Amino acid sequence: MTLTQSVKDEAHRLGFEVVGIARADRPLEEDFARYEAFLGAGFHGDMGYLADDREVRRRLDGEGMLAGARSVICVARSYKRPETDVTQDAGLAGHVARYARGQDYHNGLRKKLRKLAAYVRGLGEDAGEGEEGEGVAARPMIDDAPILERAWAARAGLGFVGKNGLLIVPGHGSFVLLGEVVTTLELEPDEPLPGRCGSCTACLDACPTAAFPAPFVLDARRCIAYLTIEAKSVAEVSLRPGIGERAFGCDVCQEVCPFNAGRAEGTDVRMFRPHERLTELTLEGVLGLDDAAFAKLKEGSPLGRPGRDGLRRNAAIALGNRAEQKASARAALEAHREDASAGVREAVAWALEARPTPPEKPSR
Repeated sequence: MTLTQSVKDEAHRLGFEVVGIARADRPLEEDFARYEAFLGAGFHGDMGYLADDREVRRRLDGEGMLAGARSVICVARSYKRPETDVTQDAGLAGHVARYARGQDYHNGLRKKLRKLAAYVRGLGEDAGEGEEGEGVAARPMIDDAPILERAWAARAGLGFVGKNGLLIVPGHGSFVLLGEVVTTLELEPDEPLPGRCGSCTACLDACPTAAFPAPFVLDARRCIAYLTIEAKSVAEVSLRPGIGERAFGCDVCQEVCPFNAGRAEGTDVRMFRPHERLTELTLEGVLGLDDAAFAKLKEGSPLGRPGRDGLRRNAAIALGNRAEQKASARAALEAHREDASAGVREAVAWALEARPTPPEKPSR
């Protein structure tokens, strides 16, 4: 068995459905140009960290990432659950992006990637790789390093980048989480896959806030995932109706993608089933969360990202977008007209007084 095949077998054994390898010592060009254009247009909004370490994002073999890197092992873990299960998610879970309804994937997948990196280091020792007195280096990463992971995953042949900027893995779709191990061990690279979107624009057309000015171009400042997770301030009034009843993230552009139709065979999705504390909590309950309750809610969950006031702000907008506001919803909103948080106060005032109309979609 070759070193390359043994790495892939180990990745599969650890629970990654798809694995591919790319040369780490060849810089990105087209994808890096798109990244710089994204920053130049200011589409990253409050996410200033995306503008850091620019040159590190172009290549993986420098001091900023892993000096002397030769290969990057890219893996994908599917979180696609059967639609019959997803549609039954109750309470707050139904208002949260699918990846965030269960356990925080970072911890579990990070442990697996560390094991894969350790395995790679061991292979290097067995093969006599590295300079005299030096072993093979391997750095595992998952959302914790300045890397254009979808671009590298596409180069490694895991899938192709769709018009919404997400990686589409044939047979699994785009409901996948990505991870990488960059290493100085030389492995056989895979061939990239050709794009298969054709003339389809379903993802672009379905976006409730018209966040795609062009194919492969996202204005994050209009994206519901950004507005409910990363944005520090309340969304512009014109965008609030498009947020709908979403309190954390958005799956619309994935839900309409033809590549996400059907079942994900052989995928263990237990860690992505909703926590009971999400199914038992309502949007009205989110609005009333105190510090202690919020700390319990975010434990082992990605929901802590926007902060307590950010999540409460989102709940207020979601309640304001309900076609029929029940008395309980209006009572919860009224109770927070004078909330200590300016963002929550603004969202509550809008939810009580404005009647939402969908935003106009600009022509591309």
